[in-house]
Amino acid sequence: MTTIITTAGRPDETTYNLAKVASDELAYPIVERKKRSILRMQNEYEADILVAGKDRYELFRIGMDQPFFFHPNSAAFRLKRIAKGETDPLIDASQLVGGDTFLDCTLGFASDSIIASYIIDENGKCTGLEADPSVAFLTKTGLKKFPTDSEKLKLAMKGIEVIHSEAIAFLCTQEDSSWDVVYIDPMFHAPIEESSNFTPLRQAGVHTALTEEWMKEAFRVCKRRVVVKERFDSPVFEQFNLERIIRPNTKIHFGYLTK
Repeated sequence: MTTIITTAGRPDETTYNLAKVASDELAYPIVERKKRSILRMQNEYEADILVAGKDRYELFRIGMDQPFFFHPNSAAFRLKRIAKGETDPLIDASQLVGGDTFLDCTLGFASDSIIASYIIDENGKCTGLEADPSVAFLTKTGLKKFPTDSEKLKLAMKGIEVIHSEAIAFLCTQEDSSWDVVYIDPMFHAPIEESSNFTPLRQAGVHTALTEEWMKEAFRVCKRRVVVKERFDSPVFEQFNLERIIRPNTKIHFGYLTK
């Protein structure tokens, strides 16, 4: 399936410029909107549509119920809880501290990387890998430009480096024990109904099951831990002999391997 770029319904110089920015990075062609609906353009060009609006980019994949656009989601209120001294399940599982290096193999919305970036602070390094080029572009742009009054959130988002890459391919280029924590959050084998905000990402992103090769490379590259997030009923915890953190009253659990 191809992708084309167009502007919002009432284009102006700003949206034209934003369309060009996206086209320059992604090498997708720009097509004039000419007052056509997204559905009509999808049908006419048999293509997914990336829309450059004044406030944000939106990706309309054919068959998607909702467009994909960047939003920090749960990260905003998770940061508030951390600031109050509360714990966060990702930090509990990863044992991150200031100055650590954190490699997120499945960036998506970057919600977990935002938390990691905040914890490791400016002395650490937080990098997120995203296999889908359109999702990588939207997340990278959103992390830089999402409007917020929270300085904590703003600094955490700007501290994340986004790389368009498939996880295993990138891991194979890394030195042994070169990242303190390697994090893997594969798309769950079944959706969690309470997490409907992730529906567009489930429909938009590249989804690869966790494999022996992936875990082997992640463990080689990590200095301390490989952390995996999955549904409570996922077979990966037993399959890869992960030390499991049971979280009562929630369907999302964490597992880890320690060196």
